[in-house]
Amino acid sequence: MLYIGVDLGTSACKFLLMDEKGEIKNIVSKEYPLEFPHPGWSQQKPEDWMKAVEEGIPELLKGFDGSQVRGIGAGGQMHGLVVLDDKDEVIRPAILWNDGRTAKQVDYLNEVIGRDKLSAYTANIAFAGFTAPKLLWMKENEPDLFARIAKIMLPKDYINYKLSGVHCTDVSDASGMLLFDVKNKCWSKEMLDIVGVKESQMAKIFESYQSVGKILPEMAEKLGISPETVIAAGAGDNAAAAIGTGTVGEGACNLSLGTSGTLFISSEKFGVDEKNGLHSFAHADGNYHLMACMLSAASCNKWLMEDIFKTTDYQGEQAPITDDKLGNNHVYFLPYLMGERSPINDTNARGTFTGITMDTTRADLTQAVLEGVAYAIRDSLEIARSQGINITTSKICGGGAKSPLWKKMFANILNVRLEILESEQGPGMGGAMLAMVADGTYPSVQAVCDALVKVVDTVDPDPELVARYEARYGQYRTIYPALKPVFPGIL
Repeated sequence: MLYIGVDLGTSACKFLLMDEKGEIKNIVSKEYPLEFPHPGWSQQKPEDWMKAVEEGIPELLKGFDGSQVRGIGAGGQMHGLVVLDDKDEVIRPAILWNDGRTAKQVDYLNEVIGRDKLSAYTANIAFAGFTAPKLLWMKENEPDLFARIAKIMLPKDYINYKLSGVHCTDVSDASGMLLFDVKNKCWSKEMLDIVGVKESQMAKIFESYQSVGKILPEMAEKLGISPETVIAAGAGDNAAAAIGTGTVGEGACNLSLGTSGTLFISSEKFGVDEKNGLHSFAHADGNYHLMACMLSAASCNKWLMEDIFKTTDYQGEQAPITDDKLGNNHVYFLPYLMGERSPINDTNARGTFTGITMDTTRADLTQAVLEGVAYAIRDSLEIARSQGINITTSKICGGGAKSPLWKKMFANILNVRLEILESEQGPGMGGAMLAMVADGTYPSVQAVCDALVKVVDTVDPDPELVARYEARYGQYRTIYPALKPVFPGIL
């Protein structure tokens, strides 16, 4: 039996072919363009995603028997606004998760409607990337297009709709729209009224591991797979990645170091951070999770290496940062290159180096960037700890996790044991695993995680380094509050 996992990312769609034992048979990636029509705007044509699917899956299956494909599951970029008219035509390019045009609408929701009401309705407050502010922006700035909306969906749900014909979403992805009552797993009538949309325009809600139906016959023929193939509801990219790392059940944690960075804590109980610094979402395993999302993580290091230092020798740049330097760097970096979401929710925040002197070296700057990202993640971890959540172990994944030095920094700055996985393929792997539950191969998400996710190594914190970093983190925490009033004036 074969399963296809779809990772619908911001710059490319990655396809993964896996059997029921977890063996990855093939991987294919298809890129598509991003549009930046104005500074701070970010959008994409949904039709380009579907083109990637129609080209990528047949390529993925070359040399394999497509009739053996039992299920497809997708993990997708969250929060993006996809709108269709009554003829099922895309009305406008999708407004993406990293689009910043909605500052006015976010302020309206948080300050006029009120954070307390938003949290009561949806378990979250408004962030620039969320879907509800985008609908308000469209209503105010594109009223003619807004009036044509017949269907509202998220990026990966557009793929599922084209594959299955079912207007569907899953609870984890819906949680990031600010239109969803997370606790009760239904659309929030209050929020729909505030935004000015009807429940009939919203998708049918599924648990992530449920089947929404079988693939449409014409799509099965086009892709070269069985018409009996089940389409799983799938999940938002972070929840799907968490499934792929086995981050399910009570108190499990995953740290993802990609372009953005996430701290993902699963829970069997619904809970809300009273300061709303962390997102409170439904999880793809049928339970709930708290999540922190920082907008620039590994991308900070990429910016320094490639744009500033003009090198791709990441390992070489990190080589001078020996153990004796850890916890002793006098340079600090705020990793707010695109503003920040968790936990400060400040679109005005900017990246800064602090503490540079005449003897500051290139290696000091590299170290400061790596440490700054880890400090920022710790800011969110401290909020979880303040809620009584005791995290002592975390999985780690993403491109940034390939650096042994960065893993050591994270283990000691967070004071947690990091677990390294045998296979780490992000949302695509999680999507394929959800498809295995949707078609009945595994009885539950917990069962498929227990069977397929294997820890092969650990990085343990060192008490001496933990103590050194504790002092440095205390200094780091003073920098953003001091600079916060400065940032709006330098935009």
